[in-house]
Amino acid sequence: MSTDTLHGESSLLIQLRHGLRREQIDHALSDIAAGWGRRELWMTLGLHDVRQRYRRSKLGPFWITLSMAIMVLALGILYGQIFGQDLHEYLPFLAAGFVIWGLIASLIIDGCQSFIMAEGMIRQLNAPLSIYAYRGIWSTLIAFGHNIWVFFAVAVWFGVDLNWNLLWVPVALLMLLLNGLWIALFFGLLSARFRDVPLIVGSIVQVLFFITPVIWRPEMLPGRALLLDLNPFYHLVEIMRAPLLGQAPGLENWLTVILITVVGWTATLFFYSAYRWRIAYWV
Repeated sequence: MSTDTLHGESSLLIQLRHGLRREQIDHALSDIAAGWGRRELWMTLGLHDVRQRYRRSKLGPFWITLSMAIMVLALGILYGQIFGQDLHEYLPFLAAGFVIWGLIASLIIDGCQSFIMAEGMIRQLNAPLSIYAYRGIWSTLIAFGHNIWVFFAVAVWFGVDLNWNLLWVPVALLMLLLNGLWIALFFGLLSARFRDVPLIVGSIVQVLFFITPVIWRPEMLPGRALLLDLNPFYHLVEIMRAPLLGQAPGLENWLTVILITVVGWTATLFFYSAYRWRIAYWV
């Protein structure tokens, strides 16, 4: 066999491999797009999840708001005294951070369970797998919609300057949800294969809560140590907390969040394209 023939066959194999990879990516993107198109289904499922959680309760989903209000008030008074903070400044800061952290933590922890919790539906329902990621994000967004009123109540009570910077809030929320989607797809896939992943991720999120400025203010950290600047969760919280408190988010915060989004989606598309078809067997 001639050298030209071998070179031609080698080139053909490379093209086939690249073509297969592109085809897999196209299928993954089609799955995500088709899942978005089935909004009526996953919105109904997400709402049902919230209702089931508070079934036979008198207050129903408003327990979300009540429990958040009690938590913010209790922690605000306690840590305000411990840190020697003025409650007029500290309580709105804590309320904003706590509500946003609840959103981020739910996106991560519930995202790990996105496929595991839908085991029966995945095996019986002919639908895009991404609908289960959208479903979890929607139920988390509903809870956030209940919790955000706790912050606004605190902000009005303590006279927070709610100005035009609030226009950044929908943009920041969109960025958090975009990250929540790749987290649900990526960690949902990993969790379906390795059932220890949700436990590991849950433990890490608990630790990150204490090293992220949610209950303590960034200026309390001397010299703004690397522990703060290299903490991606600080930037994820700050792009929404700053405008809620009447300030514009910093450029550093936005650049870090954009970098997290790009890297996360790149890794997710690679793994989701390659292993999406195995999820039905893993669950």
